[in-house]
Formats: sequence, C-alpha cells, structure tokens
Amino acid sequence: MDDHKDLQNEFDRPQDEGQNQVQPTPEPQDITASFTQNTHVDLSPILRLTQDIHRELGKVIIGQKEIIDLLIVAILSDGHVLLEGVPGIAKTLTAKLLSKALEMKFSRIQFTPDLMPTDVVGTNVFNMKTAEFNFRPGPIFGNIILVDEINRAPAKTQAAMFEVMEEKQVTIDGVTYPMDLPFFVMATQNPIEQEGTYKLPEAQLDRFLFKLVMKYPDLSEEKDILSRFHNNYFSDPSTHVQAVCTKEDLQNSRQLVEQILIQDNLLDYIADIVHNTRTNGDLFLGASPRASLGILAASKAYAAINGRDFVTPDDIQAVAYPVLNHRIILNPDREMEGYETKDVIDAIFHQIEVPR
Repeated sequence: MDDHKDLQNEFDRPQDEGQNQVQPTPEPQDITASFTQNTHVDLSPILRLTQDIHRELGKVIIGQKEIIDLLIVAILSDGHVLLEGVPGIAKTLTAKLLSKALEMKFSRIQFTPDLMPTDVVGTNVFNMKTAEFNFRPGPIFGNIILVDEINRAPAKTQAAMFEVMEEKQVTIDGVTYPMDLPFFVMATQNPIEQEGTYKLPEAQLDRFLFKLVMKYPDLSEEKDILSRFHNNYFSDPSTHVQAVCTKEDLQNSRQLVEQILIQDNLLDYIADIVHNTRTNGDLFLGASPRASLGILAASKAYAAINGRDFVTPDDIQAVAYPVLNHRIILNPDREMEGYETKDVIDAIFHQIEVPR
C-alpha cells in the first residue's frame, strides 16, 4: 500500500502544487528502482510505460488520473473499455490522446442511427477487371479503435461488434478475417441524452472489461484548464502528445503482468464477490464468469502499475467496481429507492471477509 501511495504522489505532485505546465520527468531508473529491488518480476517497463502515458496525456488532460490508470490497466489486461459521461468532459479527447501515445494503427468510427454493419466490419466489392469479389476491410481493422457514441447505432450494427470484440475476428460471407494484435476498443456514450439512442444489450456490455464513468473536474482543475489553454485555445492539443509505446513494448508488458503472483485465498475472494452478485437480493442480474476472469486480469495489472509483483485485496476492490458496474442489474425495488450499483458492490465488500 505504501508503494501505491508513493507512485500516486509521483503522478499527482504537479497538480497538487498548482502548476499548469507538465513537469520534466525523472529518469526511469530513478522512479522504478524503489519498486523493483524487492520483486521477483522486473516491473520497470510497466512503470515507465505508466509514467510516460501519464506524462503525455497530462500535457492536455488535467485531472482524471484514476481514469487514465484504469485505461492503462485495461490495455495491459487485453480488455475493452466503455467511457461514459456527459458531453464536453474529454471522453473522445482522452481516447484519441491515448491512442497517439501508443504507436499503433488507430481508427475512429462515429456511430449514427443510419450506420450499417458493413460500414464497420467491411464488405466484399465486385472487381470489374478480375470479375471477382474482393474484401474491402472496414475501419474496425486496426489496433486501437475509438467507437464514438456507441449507443447511437441500431442493434444490428452494434451486433457487428460482438464477434470482433470477443474473438478478435470478423466473418464475412463465410470467410474469417483475424484482427492484427493488439486489438483494443474504446467506446464512448452519453448517459443523459436519450433521443436517437439505443440501449446497449447486456451481451455487448459484457464484452467490455471496464465501464468507466468520467466526472466533471473540480474547481481547482477547472481553473487549471482555463489557465493552461487561454493563450492557445485554437491549437490542436494532440500535437503535444508523443508516442511512448510500440506493439512490442505492450506485448512484453502484458507478459510481465501474467507473472504477477496471486494467492489462492485471493482467487477465492474474487469468486465469492462474483458469486454474491448472483445470489444478492438487491440484484436482478448477477455477473458472469467473464467478470471473474476480468477482475483477475485487471487486479494483476493494477498491482503491476503500482510497482508490486503480487496482488492484494485492495487491488481486487479497486478494479471490481469498473468490472462489475455494467454487468449487474439492480432489483426494480432497489432502483426505485435510489440505490446504485456502487452501493450494492460496497455492501458486498463489507459482507465478505477480506483475506489476510
């Protein structure tokens, strides 16, 4: 836990001191030495990656540290992310800047009510010269895919995402086309606006590792935003962000995450949490086994970015809510009483004994 606090302080210090410019980053060995000297896994590549992404996104994004941490965790866990929040709080900008920090092929798909499945996955086009059909890939073929306003497309278009998000492939006219790895989907949606939107089906929600809710900046962060951008309001903020991670770097970091230790009693703890959602009287629908695997993978990645080669109960609790909040459905009575999914998940944490 002390390591986590130390790393958090390292990231937060420029904002805590009220500075508007991103501060120079110490050399990687200065930052990672204290975390790696007592671990059996060399976590310095992950720690450097985490700090580099925070530094680059911090040139434009003020605040949202927890969101950026969880985005990094999702990438290391090979999971997709649903970003939810009201308009104007940098959902799309955060996704675009993260993709720029990762040196990989990026595609953006703007979902609209008239978008067809072929507009996403691609289609076969007849070639007049060869008298044959040739496959023309859609924008889903990339490494990092931003699906903007995912709840604006009809069900048949959303269904086109099912196979590719789970199996990392698409099937067109009986022919299967695999994705280039790594493959990471970030989708955004506005929970307030209902006109012209379609509720995501549970089957699609279950394919997202995290659902992250972005909130308004606090007053000091709002002042920092105005102070930082009042002289260059019309400039393109993405020009300030540099790539800090290649495909090979990401694959190596993912392999390190797999080596993070987790004790058997913590595996039981994860199973107890997820099983409780299925028997909880406050819930109409509990979480699937995919949620258990998601908590397992995410807790390992969360421990790694905090400089530990072992998982703690705090790691599990830190990732459990973003893994579970879109997979469980409240009992109608509890929903009418004003309960939220976070209230139920917090109650589950209090009911289940924490391993020591």
